[in-house]
Amino acid sequence: MPQEIRFATFNVFNLAPPGVKLYDNLEPLTAQQYEAKLDWTARQLDRLDADVVGFQEVFSQDCLRAVLARTLRYCGAAHAGFDPDPAAERLTPSVALVSRLPLLAPAVARADFPPGVALPGDGRDAARFVRAPLQARLALPGGSELDVLVVHLKSRRPDYRNGERGDDALQVALANLRSLIRRGTEAVALRVLLDELARGGRPRVVLGDFNDVADAVTTGIVLGAGECGGEAPGRLYDSLQVQRRQDSLRHIGYTNIHDGRYMTLDHILVSEEFNAASRYAIGEVLEVNYLNEHLPLALPQASDHGQVLARLRLYGARG
Repeated sequence: MPQEIRFATFNVFNLAPPGVKLYDNLEPLTAQQYEAKLDWTARQLDRLDADVVGFQEVFSQDCLRAVLARTLRYCGAAHAGFDPDPAAERLTPSVALVSRLPLLAPAVARADFPPGVALPGDGRDAARFVRAPLQARLALPGGSELDVLVVHLKSRRPDYRNGERGDDALQVALANLRSLIRRGTEAVALRVLLDELARGGRPRVVLGDFNDVADAVTTGIVLGAGECGGEAPGRLYDSLQVQRRQDSLRHIGYTNIHDGRYMTLDHILVSEEFNAASRYAIGEVLEVNYLNEHLPLALPQASDHGQVLARLRLYGARG
């Protein structure tokens, strides 16, 4: 029988303990709000029923463990993630991985940019990700192996510096440019890291919040797609674009609503081993689905992102 495996990406939106101050403009969760958030997140995770899930905006891995304990499908799943520095003045978000496929080695947080990649200038954290990607090696059915990378690129939020104001057009433009430069540099660092993983010879899947649409320059850098037929070694493919089930109505998925605009900022990328058009394919993307009906409702306990689910079929498992 064909073997199906399912991958998902899930921005849980400020998953943090009650009473903890995260941002100046955001009130901490009350105990009641925290319980409601855990319940909603656990139910949504069970709805996904994915074998591998990448999470973003996890402020406490203990909170994610509390979510898993409330699920029906993930109580025995492997969980990998890292909490922020306990000496830091304020909690910062990180990513995490939950897998029903076996982990073959401890997951690794890739906080530093690869050699040769850095932000212009010598500012603080010029050669580090704002939120470190998480790299894991998993066992696929049939004995093969898979590299998974969970990512969360720099947000679109303007990067204001001391004394700059949001009511000055030039300062707003410069703050947006700094944010874009940061996100673009992180995309380059990811591309170099993915080239490194490609040399390992294993299939690759990237799960994450890219804070940009699929055809943005930053996303294209991560994909490794080039102009005039030039492509980076080990390029990736947007699972939505290579899914087997293609029809116009399935291309209206979105994962975020901002100022009335519907956007897809969360993506699942796959290597050519899961692109049916490749001669090296060991499987294919059957279809990609979006769980986003909660977004227009703006439920206080829900995420402000939709979840993406990709169903893959492994050829080697055919009977």
